[in-house]
Amino acid sequence: MSKILLVDDEGNVLSALQRALLQMFRGAPPQIESYTNPYDALERICYCDFDLIICDYHMPQMSGGELLQALRDVAPNTVRIMLSASAEYGTVLSAINQAQAFRFMAKPWDAAELEQNVRQALALRAELVAAPAPTPQELEARRLEAEEPGLLDVKRDDDGAVIL
Repeated sequence: MSKILLVDDEGNVLSALQRALLQMFRGAPPQIESYTNPYDALERICYCDFDLIICDYHMPQMSGGELLQALRDVAPNTVRIMLSASAEYGTVLSAINQAQAFRFMAKPWDAAELEQNVRQALALRAELVAAPAPTPQELEARRLEAEEPGLLDVKRDDDGAVIL
């Protein structure tokens, strides 16, 4: 079962989003939590793992970009979709570059586009969870191997001694 977090300072937008998502997943509805306060949502995500967050850009307490940036540090595998009634270039650029949003959608949203984006986001989340992020040691080993091919390929004899 998918877990989706909705954040928008307008309760009616949250209700409409929730209805759209429940209609989209009639057979196996996702678990949905909604927050009008981004600080409450950020606190909740520290304790609960979500597959997807759909967040408004313009909120009085904190911008959606700031929320998604904080979320990226706390829950990097949670896929992020940004909503905004503003199609201003700077808003879109901020959502994509700074918050690393998976998608940016205009309000009011198109139901088919919302469904497509949510399904793609949940598929991406499944891939992220299936392939865990490399450890710092693995990243360093890759860097060293790229710098000096064969460096980490150690040949040993039957006794375990290194063959030079």
